[in-house]
Amino acid sequence: MSDSVSSIRNLGPAFEKACAQAGIHSAQDLRALGADAAYTRLLQAGTRPHFIGFYVLVMGLQGRPWNDCKGEEKKALRQRFDAIKASVSTGPESQLISDLDAIGVRVAPQDLQKI
Repeated sequence: MSDSVSSIRNLGPAFEKACAQAGIHSAQDLRALGADAAYTRLLQAGTRPHFIGFYVLVMGLQGRPWNDCKGEEKKALRQRFDAIKASVSTGPESQLISDLDAIGVRVAPQDLQKI
């Protein structure tokens, strides 16, 4: 039998629901993915990026209190979060930009300088 996502320290029903929408259905699935891959899937599934949510996940997977993240460790986690967020296109404006790029409608800023 699988443990629920909310059985992991710091993670409650709302986080468990977001995980389910991202195809992560158990604590075992979440641990197997690891924090970075799981958070990437959450963003891809439509979860709004939030740094605190990311480091709560990291701390929970380590069995630590959510507010145990401080100093240099927190700075390093912020860099990981920023990299994950930058790697995932989210929101309707990102989809619009992707669609415009796909059909060649959008003009790159450097091309505007040539006009």
